[in-house]
Formats: sequence, C-alpha cells, structure tokens
Amino acid sequence: AMNRVQLLGRVGQDPIMRQVDGKNPVTIFSLATNEMWRTGESEVTQGGEIWHPTLLFLCNLGDISQKTTWHRISVFRPGLRDVTYQYVKKGARLFVEGKIDYGEYTDKNNVRRQATTIIA
Repeated sequence: AMNRVQLLGRVGQDPIMRQVDGKNPVTIFSLATNEMWRTGESEVTQGGEIWHPTLLFLCNLGDISQKTTWHRISVFRPGLRDVTYQYVKKGARLFVEGKIDYGEYTDKNNVRRQATTIIA
C-alpha cells in the first residue's frame, strides 16, 4: 500500500508552531493549489477547414475556469519542522511531499468534525 501526496502551491499564512499536552511540537500552515481548465469549443472551423493556429488562438480561447483548493500541512520531523517555521512565509511557492491523514476532532462547541491533513 502507498499513501503519498505531492503538492505545489502557495503558502496561505506564516506557519505556526503548536505543542499540545506535552506531545512533540508541530508546525502547521495552509497551502493553496490551483486547477485551471478551458471550457467551450476546442476547435474553430470554417468550411470544413481549421483556421490558422494564430486565428484559432485569438478567436476561440474558450472560458477559463479555475478552482483553488486549500490544504492543511503539518510538519512533525524536528529538523524540517523548525526550518519550516523559521523560513517559510505567506505567499511563498512551495513543493510539499507527505502522506494524507483523515482524522476527527471535537470543536469548541462540542461538535465532531472531520479534518484532512497532509503530514509532511
């Protein structure tokens, strides 16, 4: 079995370091990834012939759609955790590799929530 994730995106806020109940500290930050795609016609035709590529580009770009996905990143390894906390800043472009973790927690209103985290 394999559980591996690779993300390339932009850091959403400066990382924070937390330590809970005497456990090892963890550095946490968010990472935004963007997906872009075109909708609409993929070819423009006239009389059965495809137009010149430049005209095709100018005349039919189609609509561009974009989706941003936010990922919660947690760094536990001592050396990487400290470097991440010290040097990673909001807006930085960053490559993250880790594993995906699905967990549950109870919020301050005593409601059970699910959380998806990338463990880097």
